[in-house]
Amino acid sequence: MDDQLDIGDDKTLLLVDDDEPFLKRLAKAMEKRGFDVQTAGSVAEGKALAKARPPRFAVCDLRLEDGNGLDVVEVLRETRPDCRVVVLTGYGAIATAVAAVKIGATDYLSKPTDATDITNALLALGDALPPPPENPMSADRVRWEHIQRVYELCDRNVSETARRLNMHRRTLQRILAKRSPR
Repeated sequence: MDDQLDIGDDKTLLLVDDDEPFLKRLAKAMEKRGFDVQTAGSVAEGKALAKARPPRFAVCDLRLEDGNGLDVVEVLRETRPDCRVVVLTGYGAIATAVAAVKIGATDYLSKPTDATDITNALLALGDALPPPPENPMSADRVRWEHIQRVYELCDRNVSETARRLNMHRRTLQRILAKRSPR
């Protein structure tokens, strides 16, 4: 593939995510693709691994239980400037994407994503963008994911969620009662 980086001998990959089932699935998938994977479930653990054994590649969740994944990206940039970092988040926003890229992330992907999209982003040559995902989320799905995220952040309080989303409470209740769109 001419549009992808040759990973050569250094196939070290650091995965940082607090979603343990996702982390395990992704680690297994990336190992099958030839990467030497280390995993971390927190910012503190990610920073420690980044300092102890700076990887060539990294995939880091933006929001972790003990802090912001961009803190791990900063440590990776200090310890290994050529590290290619992909930042993942379940809550995509332009401001956080810009912040991630300014700090040194190679790319920024919204969850849900799969190992193929992540591999393409990690191995894209230079500033070339990876190909668009084969199965991107629909606009309805993105809206639904956003509403669910705000709902969870408001401790499942419908009135508070509706206020923050500038939405009528009954409209929100109808949306929450429906199944997620595809």
